[in-house]
Amino acid sequence: MSNQRLSILCPSCRKLISTSESKCPFCGTAKPGSWYKNNAWTRGLHDPNQMIKAVIAVNAALYILSILFNPKAAVLSLNPLTFLSPSDSSIMLLGATGLIPIQDYHRYWTIISANYLHGGILHILLNMVAFRQLALIVSREFGLHRMFAIYTLSGVFGYYISYLRGIDWTIGASASVCGLVGAVIYYGKSRGGVYGRALYQQIAVWVVFLFIIGMVPGLNINNWAHGGGIVAGIGLGFLLGYQEKRKENIFHRLLAGHCAFATVLVLIWAVSSALYYKLMG
Repeated sequence: MSNQRLSILCPSCRKLISTSESKCPFCGTAKPGSWYKNNAWTRGLHDPNQMIKAVIAVNAALYILSILFNPKAAVLSLNPLTFLSPSDSSIMLLGATGLIPIQDYHRYWTIISANYLHGGILHILLNMVAFRQLALIVSREFGLHRMFAIYTLSGVFGYYISYLRGIDWTIGASASVCGLVGAVIYYGKSRGGVYGRALYQQIAVWVVFLFIIGMVPGLNINNWAHGGGIVAGIGLGFLLGYQEKRKENIFHRLLAGHCAFATVLVLIWAVSSALYYKLMG
């Protein structure tokens, strides 16, 4: 009977390796074939596609929940900007952020939850399409853990700036998405070369587009959150570094883990408290 060597994808760098390796020869991950690093629950912590799908699924679930909270109030107009918009009360219960939630009700945690709420079908579709495209780029150049940390912290910073500027209430993943835009801006400018310049020029089109739609009256675009997200993304890109300069390390993994833990905790609290007020009301 032959001694067959089984192969797997390294949970960190996704290169093909043997299950018998004590550490990945490409990225140095210890015991890459161990059961706790290669199962359905932990694989998403190392696979960008799985993590991106998980973030999109959470956004979609909260959007559907916001509709179900008050289905009669959902807007069924022919206007794509307001089609299937959840009620303001549902959005506020589930964790919209801004001056009113934070200053009047001391709901400071909403600077995280607001990143996972949306005001209509077009709103969530545009944000999730942009997120998927940008998250893949940032995951490739910065690594999965840095991508998620940039996404989370940029959203927090963007909405904090928005709160300081007196925006009454606001929602959407665009502040976090703009953080990914900022990270790609920094990467393209820092790396240079044909590839870096191409990325930089491509992402500059996104920034111009954001600026143009931000000036359109009646759309209620939160330019402060967008601008804050971009600035945060550039700053975090500089501070955390990218793969060609510095490989992901334990600090990046711990930072992403803390961001994930805080996000899960906040979203559980947002949903459970919303359900409590809905049932008690």
